[in-house]
Amino acid sequence: MKIKNILLTGVAALALASCNDYLDVEAPSAYSEDFVFSQKTEIERALNGVYAQALVGDLYGNAYQQTFNYNSDVDIQISSEGSHKHNTYARYDCDEEGSEILKFWTAAYSLVEYCNKFIASAENSKFYLNAESQDGQVMQWIGEAKCLRAMIYHDLVVMFGDVPFTFTPASKRDNYVIPVTDRQTIQDALIADLKAASRYMSPASSVTVERCSKEFAQAMIARIALTAGGYSLRPNKNDSRSYGTMQRPDNYKDYYKTARDYADSVISARSHDLKAEYQNVFVNECNYQVVNNDDPIFEIPFAKESTGNTGYIQGPTYSSYENKTTGAWGATSGNGRLHAFYRFLFRDNDKRREFVNGLWYYTYRIDATNTQVDSIIIRNDYSVHNNKWSKLWTSEGNALGNASTGSTGINFPYMRYADVLLMYAEVANELDGGPSDTKAVDCLTKVHARAFTDGDAAFITAATADKEAFQKAVMDERKWEFAGENMRWRDLVRTNTISEELMYSFLRYHAAGMAGDSGFEGEINLHDGNTFNYKPLTMYYHKYYATEGTDQQKLVAHRMIKNQLYGYIVNAAYNFDLMYPNQSLPSLRLYNAYKGISQPTTSQIKTFGFAAEGWSSAKFYNWFNDATAQPNNQCKYSFFGFIRTDDNGNIWIIRDGAQEQFNAIPATETLPVVRYILPYPNQVVQRSEGAYKNYYGYEY
Repeated sequence: MKIKNILLTGVAALALASCNDYLDVEAPSAYSEDFVFSQKTEIERALNGVYAQALVGDLYGNAYQQTFNYNSDVDIQISSEGSHKHNTYARYDCDEEGSEILKFWTAAYSLVEYCNKFIASAENSKFYLNAESQDGQVMQWIGEAKCLRAMIYHDLVVMFGDVPFTFTPASKRDNYVIPVTDRQTIQDALIADLKAASRYMSPASSVTVERCSKEFAQAMIARIALTAGGYSLRPNKNDSRSYGTMQRPDNYKDYYKTARDYADSVISARSHDLKAEYQNVFVNECNYQVVNNDDPIFEIPFAKESTGNTGYIQGPTYSSYENKTTGAWGATSGNGRLHAFYRFLFRDNDKRREFVNGLWYYTYRIDATNTQVDSIIIRNDYSVHNNKWSKLWTSEGNALGNASTGSTGINFPYMRYADVLLMYAEVANELDGGPSDTKAVDCLTKVHARAFTDGDAAFITAATADKEAFQKAVMDERKWEFAGENMRWRDLVRTNTISEELMYSFLRYHAAGMAGDSGFEGEINLHDGNTFNYKPLTMYYHKYYATEGTDQQKLVAHRMIKNQLYGYIVNAAYNFDLMYPNQSLPSLRLYNAYKGISQPTTSQIKTFGFAAEGWSSAKFYNWFNDATAQPNNQCKYSFFGFIRTDDNGNIWIIRDGAQEQFNAIPATETLPVVRYILPYPNQVVQRSEGAYKNYYGYEY
C-alpha cells in the first residue's frame, strides 16, 4: 500500500519551537511535544512530517534530480553562456550568490532539524526510556528518522565538503550557529549512528520501500563508507586562489571493509533482487506501483498531484498548446538530458541503451486546417532525453490529465539493489587486490546480465583478468546503470577520475563541432574503445505506431528484423514494442542509430512493408558556425568551469581559476582538479558572523 498521500498530513504534528532563525525551520504546531510523543498515532504522524520535508522541490523533488546533477559523460545540461554565472552548477561554474544553493541549503537543514527534533523527542518518550519494554514500532520510527538524517547529511557532505553538523535540535542548543565539522568526522558519526539504529529496524520484508528499512540503513552505511574511503576535494586554507586538492584518508581500507560488510548484509538478507526487467523498474514507478522485493530499496515517496517532478523532468518533451495536450498526460519539460554521445559508450546488445536514450519528442500544435494535432520530432540537438521515467509511461487510467505539468507523484529510487551489488564488487576488488572474491564477480555478473538477453559472458571474462580490469568493468557498469540518478559525477569524484572523464566529455562535443579535424578524434576513440566519426551523421528514421499493420505475421517479422533494419544491434528475439512503454503515442524507428551512416536499402524497406517515401532523414552533429568553422557555443561552454573554447578556437583548461591553453591531451596526473564543491551561500556566511568561510577559490 502506498503511503505517499498521507505524508503531508504529518507536518503539523511535529512541533518545532525553535530560535534558529538562520535556518528558517520553525513550524509551530497546535499540539504540544508532550502530547505528540505520548501517543503512538501522533508519533507516526510526526514522522510523516519528517518525510514530507524531504519531498520539497528544493531537495529531492527537483533540485537533486536536475539542478545539482552535474555534467559528465552520462548526464548533461547544455549551456551556451560564454561567461561566468552565479548558478550554472552543472558546468562547475557558480559562486556563493547562486539562489539555488541557498534554497537547497535551507531545505536541507530544515530536514535535519525535523529529524533531530523527532529523534530527540521520541528518545525522551516512555516508549523508548523504559529499556525493559522499548516499543519496537517506535524504535523502527526512530531508525527511519536517523536514515533520513544520514541521507541528507551525506548529500551535504558530497556537495559542500565540510559542513555545519549537529544531532541536537535547536531548542536544546546554546549555540546559535552550528559549528562546521570535518567531513570525516561527520561520516564516522553517521555510520556509527546507523549501525546502532539498524539493529532495531524492521527488515524490508515487512516495510514498504517508501519507508526506510533495515536494509536501507545498511545500504546507507555502505554508501557513506565507500564515499568516506574515496577521494574528495579538500581546501587549501593557506591559498585563497587554490581550488584545493583531491585526497583520500590514509585508512581508506577501513571504510572499504565497512562498506563490504554492510553491503554483504543487504545481499545476505535476500530481501531484494533483480528479477524485473531493467526498464520495468522505472515504468513501475511511473505507474505508481510499489515493488517491495526487487531492485528498489528506498524510493523517495512523492505525493501524486502534490510533490515531485520525476517524470516531468525526464522523458521526452511534450509541449502543450494553450496549456493542454491531446493525450491524457499533460506537458513535460524533458530537460533531464543525457550526453549526446552517451549511447555510443554502451556495449552492443545492451537493452539499457535502447530504453534510456530518447531520440524524439512531441509538440501539440494547431495545423494549417486549424486542427489540434500531435507531432513527433527527432531529437538531433546537443543532448538526448533520459527515458527512464516519464509521465507518458503512466497508463491513461492513472494519468494526471492533459493540463497537468509537474507534481507527478512518481517516486524516485534513492537506493537500489544494483547499487549495493556494485558497491560490494568494487570494495572487494580493492581489498583483495583483484577479483578473487567469487561473490564480487557474481555481483557484477548479476547487474550486467540483466541488461543482456544472452548475459554477455565475454564482458565478465575480460573483467576478471586483473584488479584494474575489474575496477574498470564496475565503473563502466555503474555508468550504464545509473543515468539520471545523480550518481555518475559522484562516482568520478570518489575514484579521482572526474578530471579525465570531463576532459573527454568536452572533447567529444568539441570534435563534433569542428568543421574540420579537431586533432583529438583518435585519442577520444582510443579512450572510448570505439571508432565513432565525430562529424555530421545522416540518420534515417520512420514514424511508427504500435498498431501499424493488422497482419500478425507481418508484425512478428517486423520485430525479428529490427536489429538489421534499424541498427539496434541487439538480439533479434527482444521485443522492441516493449522497449517503448507508451503504445498510444507514435515513436520513431531509426536506421543505424549507433553504427554507421548508410540509408536503408530498397529491399529492406520492401521486406518491412513501408513505402520508400515513408523514410525521413536528419543531420546530427552539424554543430559548427559556417562563417568561422568553429564549434557552436553549446559545444564550447557546457563544461565552462573546467574546460572551454574561446571564439578563436583555442581550448582552455581551468587551474585554480586561471586559464591554461590546451593543445594536447596531458597526462592524467597533471590535469587540474574539478571544482565540484559548492560554496556556502553568501547569506549563510554573513549570518554566521565569521564562523563560516568559503575556500576553493570562491573568496578570491
